[in-house]
Amino acid sequence: MSKTDQKSDSLLCSETVFKSVFDLNYKALRNYLVYQFRNVDRAEDTAQNAFVILWENCKILKPEQAKSFLFTTAIRLSLNQIKHDKVVSNFELISKPKSINVESPEYLFEEVELKVRLEKAINELPEKQRVVFLMNRFENHSYSEIAKLLDLSVKAVEKRMHQALLSLRKVAKNV
Repeated sequence: MSKTDQKSDSLLCSETVFKSVFDLNYKALRNYLVYQFRNVDRAEDTAQNAFVILWENCKILKPEQAKSFLFTTAIRLSLNQIKHDKVVSNFELISKPKSINVESPEYLFEEVELKVRLEKAINELPEKQRVVFLMNRFENHSYSEIAKLLDLSVKAVEKRMHQALLSLRKVAKNV
């Protein structure tokens, strides 16, 4: 085998190398996502999307970086999907006509305004804080689970969560 052949075989863009990365990682990634989403179809879609993104970035990655890249990408895709679902859910709640409004129109307006401000504040959190906040509050992961998933110490997770809550309290206080 010439040096050119060895070099092309070590690149992630090589079909044989990419196929071996796929075969080694797809099942584990899919199972992790099934656990996270509790939905097989959504997990498979997210896993496939992570592999598409890996393929799009194959020229800048080495095969030994593929697993970490895949799981990081899948976590980000998952969080984006959860955030999107939350926005859709909130929109559905807001847009549904309420049959009997016990609250005053002022109260309802303030409630909607608070939701909008909180969503904006969550979106404006630094990414590390936002990820920890969403995993804890919307996915119900414990700090130790988050630490394990993000490869952090529990103290780092606690600090990020504390900072996120401080930022969000400022928004809630101003309403």
